[in-house]
Amino acid sequence: MANTILTREGYEKLVAELDFLRNVKRAEVSERLRSAIEGGGDDLLENAEYEAAKNEQSFTEGRIKELEYLVAVARVVDSSESSEIIEVGSKIEISEEGSDIVESYIIVGAPEANPEENKISNESPIGKAVIGHKKGDIVQVSAPIGSYNIKIINIH
Repeated sequence: MANTILTREGYEKLVAELDFLRNVKRAEVSERLRSAIEGGGDDLLENAEYEAAKNEQSFTEGRIKELEYLVAVARVVDSSESSEIIEVGSKIEISEEGSDIVESYIIVGAPEANPEENKISNESPIGKAVIGHKKGDIVQVSAPIGSYNIKIINIH
């Protein structure tokens, strides 16, 4: 069973989502399904509301199974007090070599990656490249578009 690395915050979000799906969403979908059956007449196969509710139930149960697995195998990493070496949970500032533009990211486990929040996975090209490095290091990023170098400006 492979471990999934998560930050404490990411783990807590997944547990909260799992709790919501089990205790709230499941009941809502069940009620929607019951209403569709009661109001659907004789032929459930032609009842669009019933079909939509069955699809939602399937999606919800699939997500519950996925979250149960992730929570069971997760290795939770608390942000370290040391900000000398980059690891999951580190907040970093980097710039592409030759550029003055500084970009900020938080390195997180794959299930909690969210580029809109500047949370990048430790399995992403940049994440893989910077893990284990220090402030001032220049590292090579191997991306689908080719390789390029970045400088680690700061680690928080």
